Amino acid sequence: MSKKNKKPKKVSAKKEKYAKFHKEKPSSIDLTMPDLSPEQTKQKQEDELKISRFLRFNKNPPSKPIRERNTRGK
Repeated sequence: MSKKNKKPKKVSAKKEKYAKFHKEKPSSIDLTMPDLSPEQTKQKQEDELKISRFLRFNKNPPSKPIRERNTRGK
């Protein structure tokens, strides 16, 4: 089993023509957050506290039909 001589692949004319339009894209994206002023950081902390309090203490009460069914069942 000897290796066969491989012929170079033909590049289509269309690919050659439009190759200049394909840009190389970086494999990883580097996201950096902008520096916030002290005022903005304070506002951000306050907002996060409000959201965490809301999520912690806001328990949705059961809807009215469910409450009525439960009281009838007792």
